[in-house]
Amino acid sequence: MKGGANMTKEVKKTMPELQKNIPDHMSEEIHYIDVPLPKPGKWEQVAPGILWLRMPLPFALDHINLYLIEDTLTDGYVLIDTGIGTNKTKELWESLLGELIKPITKVIVTHMHPDHIGMAGYLVEKFRVPFYMSNSEYFVARALTAGAMGASDWQDDQYLVRCGMSTDYVAIAKENRKSSKGMGAVIVPIPLQFERLEAGNSLLIGEHSWKVIIGRGHSPEHVCLYSESLKVLISGDQVLPKISPNIGVYSTEPNANALLQYLTTLPQFLQLPGDTLVLPSHKQPFYGLHCRVNQLCNHHHMHLENLRDFCKTSKTVADCLPLMFKRKLDDHNMFFAIAEAFSHLNYLFFAGECSREINQQGHYVFTLK
Repeated sequence: MKGGANMTKEVKKTMPELQKNIPDHMSEEIHYIDVPLPKPGKWEQVAPGILWLRMPLPFALDHINLYLIEDTLTDGYVLIDTGIGTNKTKELWESLLGELIKPITKVIVTHMHPDHIGMAGYLVEKFRVPFYMSNSEYFVARALTAGAMGASDWQDDQYLVRCGMSTDYVAIAKENRKSSKGMGAVIVPIPLQFERLEAGNSLLIGEHSWKVIIGRGHSPEHVCLYSESLKVLISGDQVLPKISPNIGVYSTEPNANALLQYLTTLPQFLQLPGDTLVLPSHKQPFYGLHCRVNQLCNHHHMHLENLRDFCKTSKTVADCLPLMFKRKLDDHNMFFAIAEAFSHLNYLFFAGECSREINQQGHYVFTLK
């Protein structure tokens, strides 16, 4: 591959240079790094040997961050996440790969959502390299991309009815499912082989060891990577600045307690140093990990407290949507909003704080005890 001037220039930055403008007490506030946003098909260096890329997304959240870690052991780069599987992303990858001076030698995917795993099959096939995921994320991705395989969708309908959605909404959702190609439309066929990542595993990339930390709630077994020597956390969607990752209960597992899983696995990040550089999948890299973890916990507990008061009289999931989401919800966002509200109500139900009954319309009604 031909060399790129961008790469030759950027890789020379050291951690002291990158950290020189960092304020004291980084764990108490959030501070974004003073690095320009990467342009499409380009990169910026965010730590020694770590390049930050951005790929576009066709949603309101219009980008995903990807990271390349220089690996002197293989004379290449280890890629973290891959972008959504669209022609636009493929074009950008082709442009970018033409500029990198080293090949990709490993592909790691944090979790199974299309913006993360979408191009994994393309890149693994192109470079014929190992593919790393956690066990649950890999097989859930394989299952969801395979689709219903002829199974009836009555449980998808029932899920929306249980949530208190209108008859018209349920009917429209059913028609949309018939015309949709599902996740498989934006995920290149997933490699048939993977290397399993588990909590506590260590990966040696170049001179640095990266510890696997598993988060739950946003997805089944979300992989985060932490380097003690670099004080860098690749957080995926588990810890994001400015926005909260979606914590949802979906039709595939309506009795899940996703919010409990998230709130149980989130505090482990408080054990990392306060001056850890966080490389998230969306928005900008930042310092202030402890601050952000506490903000995320408080965000969900605030919703729970509001729901406790709201559900003093019986409420459906649909009733709770205006309470939790002040903005207008389009069809895409409504899908996630229903799941998020359901996860908070399930949390209260399984904690024994709310009852959950089925009314004459087939809706779940939650009532504070």
